[in-house]
Amino acid sequence: MTPEEVEEFLELGVNMYLACLKPDGTPYITVCWHEWRDGVFWVIPRQHSRWAEYLANDPRVSFVVEQPKTLGKVLGSGEAELIERPNIGGEWVPIATRMSYRYLGENGPTYLESTMKQPRWLFRIKPESFETWQGVGWARRYWVEETGGPSYEEAHASV
Repeated sequence: MTPEEVEEFLELGVNMYLACLKPDGTPYITVCWHEWRDGVFWVIPRQHSRWAEYLANDPRVSFVVEQPKTLGKVLGSGEAELIERPNIGGEWVPIATRMSYRYLGENGPTYLESTMKQPRWLFRIKPESFETWQGVGWARRYWVEETGGPSYEEAHASV
């Protein structure tokens, strides 16, 4: 994807699959809303979300934002920076408001209003690696030539 396509894609209101590490080092994965703004992701866990504690203890993350209908995806890894511990009315509010519109449409704030007195964390995720993919064609690095099948170019001529 071009940088412009990435920006458009990440505005779609598609969930993020976020992987982090438990204290014993085993992986933990969750699905969450996100906001992409100025080259970073913002995520807002609820106060009792296990993954918020995991991020606070070990900031290493991997993520995938995927649109199943188009097969487009953005994936990468980075570190989650704790911006706010659970609070009511913090910096997370305007971000959550924008998220509610993006994920739920014009009625998004109705959902948000009923939970405004519920404490939330705020994390900023700065990607250290970032890849994109769209469509059904394979990336060239996965293709093994001379196996008796079509060449990469032949297989992808109509994709």
